[in-house]
Amino acid sequence: MSRSPSFSVKSEFSPKLDPESLQQWVVAFCIIRFDLEQGQLIEECYPPGCLTQDEELEIAFSSFPDSVSQHQNRSSIHDCIFFFRFRRRERLQMDNVASTEITESNKKLPTNSPDVKPPRSSKSNNISDTSRYMYGYVFNRQRHDERLKRGGEQKSVVILSHSPFSSVFRPLLQIMGPLYFDIGRKALEHIAAYVSMWPCPVPGKLMELPIGNAALKVNLPPAHSLPSESGMLFEESASSMAPFLPNNQSVPQGLFHDSDLFGIFRGLLLQLWVLWELLLIGEPILIIAPTPPQCSEAVAGLVSLVAPLLCSVDFRPYFTIHDPEFAQLNSLHEGDTFPPMILGVTNLFFLKSLRNMPHVVSVGSPAPNTNRLPFSSRSSTGRLSGRPEGFGLQQLSLKRFSPSNLLNAVKLRRDGPLCLMTEHKEAIWSTYAATTKPDTSILNRLIDAGMSPRVEESMSVVNNEILRRHFLELTTNFLAPFGPYFKTRTPSEGSSPFVDPPPLVPYNDNEFLASLSARGPGKFLSKRMRSNWLDLYRRFLQGPNFTPWFQRRRTVAEQEQDRLWKQARINTDIHQLISKMSELEVVDSFNAIERHILGETQLQQSGSDGTDSTDSAATCQKLKRDLQAVFNVLPKDVQQLLLLNPERAALLKGSSENKNLPGTPPIQIGSPTSPR
Repeated sequence: MSRSPSFSVKSEFSPKLDPESLQQWVVAFCIIRFDLEQGQLIEECYPPGCLTQDEELEIAFSSFPDSVSQHQNRSSIHDCIFFFRFRRRERLQMDNVASTEITESNKKLPTNSPDVKPPRSSKSNNISDTSRYMYGYVFNRQRHDERLKRGGEQKSVVILSHSPFSSVFRPLLQIMGPLYFDIGRKALEHIAAYVSMWPCPVPGKLMELPIGNAALKVNLPPAHSLPSESGMLFEESASSMAPFLPNNQSVPQGLFHDSDLFGIFRGLLLQLWVLWELLLIGEPILIIAPTPPQCSEAVAGLVSLVAPLLCSVDFRPYFTIHDPEFAQLNSLHEGDTFPPMILGVTNLFFLKSLRNMPHVVSVGSPAPNTNRLPFSSRSSTGRLSGRPEGFGLQQLSLKRFSPSNLLNAVKLRRDGPLCLMTEHKEAIWSTYAATTKPDTSILNRLIDAGMSPRVEESMSVVNNEILRRHFLELTTNFLAPFGPYFKTRTPSEGSSPFVDPPPLVPYNDNEFLASLSARGPGKFLSKRMRSNWLDLYRRFLQGPNFTPWFQRRRTVAEQEQDRLWKQARINTDIHQLISKMSELEVVDSFNAIERHILGETQLQQSGSDGTDSTDSAATCQKLKRDLQAVFNVLPKDVQQLLLLNPERAALLKGSSENKNLPGTPPIQIGSPTSPR
């Protein structure tokens, strides 16, 4: 874990809390104590009154390690950091109604068409009204003291947010957790006040966030990776519209780009390509680890594998039996389909209650305080590849392929996940046959740091960059065939930008698959996938990730095309354009410009386009001048006919009143010059 920045409370400077600004980053700060008689209790919640009673209960249960899974640690103080995600209770009924409406509307559409446009979002939306999920970032301290009951006590400092900004809240907890245990409630007030002074979150950017005498320099995940139901509404750039590799590799391309992918999956490196496919197609996965930090890190790492794809699978970094949705999952019988979700758990009871989960992954070490073993000596997986390409990692010990290890792997697969009840092993149990072959050239580039923790931490950074770059390239190439459906077009030279832009290329599942089958997946994927690669695309199209991602990309593409045509209208010399038009084309241009003015006016009034009001007003003025210019060249009888409409007459009158504005040519109603 990286060293936490220093922080000191300055008595001469006491910043004031701005609750509205705080909500942009944090919902609340909570202090939760484990009481032997009453269980988990929320001692402090700052600001107060922002959580329901059900939310407080769920947060309290999720903020402590499972007693069943927690191994004894005889050190006097043991700190750990992890995070969880839960569905907001008061939103559940409304979400069900909304999802039912969406399902019913989708039934009316062809199953092969994902072109369902979501409503345009407003920046003024209240976050608490739109968020379906909340994230809890936990600093847990266990203090062992033989004088206390059961030999110790537990407390957790929790940051609650609607945003999956682990790169912000993990280092913030490293400051806030120890500070609270030093000075108490005053720490919550000071940290909250400093956070409320932060600027608005800017996704995909490096931000410097002051906190006392320190500053957090963090990269936020890009807007296209943030779940639409997070409540944080950001304008997505056109650069995220089409699936191309970014030029700047230091910029994060997905959620949890700071997760220790190499460290947590070190014993299962050969299986990362299987896990990538399972997440890509939205298969349910149960991840079990000895501790909450390990299981939450594994879930975060797994989600980060599919960047830059929007992950629409419900992921729970730390899931407990107290979660209200556990009862629903526990009631599923053999043959029932599990919903697409990733569950990170530590309680071994889940191995029995969710025994029908199709994919189980076991990660982490049961002794978190001991140094990790070199990954050449880690335990084998429960899968048997039977193919040589899985054994290209040079650092893997040859003992791994001895007859005894082969028998152990067979036994591991035969016994199934329940063998973890007696001994923890790193393994994966799944009947899924992967299409993608492990890239041994990538594995051979990874560095084995040995036993030195300091060297190991720095080498993990290098290894994480290698792995993340590869899977970013893999996902980007997988999504590349969809690029033509997001391609925008601008007005051709000499054509009118006032007509409606052409629609994007229409999409159809069957036509896409037929076209892809004919031309192939491309050179990059051809070398890394088996002959049944088209089946992976079919499963992706049917899975939960495709439609939300495709719809958002189409929406961004349409908005970008609208922006380009709007800019073309602003740059157009209307006099030069209409000089080459027939009288009928001039009338059509008049109607089109009038329609655009009304549209801009409505957007100004609603404020739902997310553009600057000054720019929008300037656009309206330009269009009104163009309308007046077109009106002036129309025949007098056509002018008189148009002026019979009172609203149009008022619009033209308003245009003529702007004739003295800077840059506005003098124009008059009733002095037409008809085109020849």
